[in-house]
Amino acid sequence: MAKLDIELFPCRSDNFGVLIHDPETGATASIDAPEEQPILDALKRRGWTLTHILTTHHHTDHVDANLALKTRYEATIIGPENEAKKIPGIDMTIGDGGDFEFAGHKVHVFETPGHTAGHICFYFPDDKLLFSADTLFALGCGRLFEGTPAQMWASLQKLMALPDDTVVYFGHEYTLSNARFAVTVDPHNAALKSRAAEIEALRARGAFTAPTTLGLEKTTNPFLRPHDAAIRAHLHMDNASDAEVFAEIRKRKDNF
Repeated sequence: MAKLDIELFPCRSDNFGVLIHDPETGATASIDAPEEQPILDALKRRGWTLTHILTTHHHTDHVDANLALKTRYEATIIGPENEAKKIPGIDMTIGDGGDFEFAGHKVHVFETPGHTAGHICFYFPDDKLLFSADTLFALGCGRLFEGTPAQMWASLQKLMALPDDTVVYFGHEYTLSNARFAVTVDPHNAALKSRAAEIEALRARGAFTAPTTLGLEKTTNPFLRPHDAAIRAHLHMDNASDAEVFAEIRKRKDNF
């Protein structure tokens, strides 16, 4: 089986657009559809034809171009079972633990409520790829618009169980802000300090911070580390549950 080609590009003010392409079949999927023109430009740049849109959740900045792209390419839209009524043009729904194939590549779906009630992430196990949209960011996690801290922590634990070498594509270029926040709750983490400096340099020259790896997030992303003794001590929450520490970190980020 051929390796998937991936095209990463900016959309809107801070969204990432992602195209995945199977060179053997020509199948091409857009992970969400934030904005039509950048997606059209990326398709033209690579000489690809859109066949699928894999929708993670219903927010406008992830589905805005669904109908335009579906009309133009007759693309099949696959999206979350529990948000189906909110996904424009949806053709196929999938829920937690569901599997399907994209051009012969297995895709496993995790329902990850928190940012929205029915958010899903797409995991390609054989390709070691995770498309986490607004559940997991580099050094962050999604704001809790429709879910609770306990739900989001449970969702992140599902993703943390995946192999460390899983390559993670996320929905927004929030990493610089996330890094500046992360060091305020985990100030003694040498790996985090080093990564934060790298991110400052990347963004200073306009480079993307995506993708990341799950292993890197496990060592530096405070939202995945509420069990860490140093973070707990810094927050004066030595005896709290992981969910309680996570909730405190999320609250602090909301006010950062």
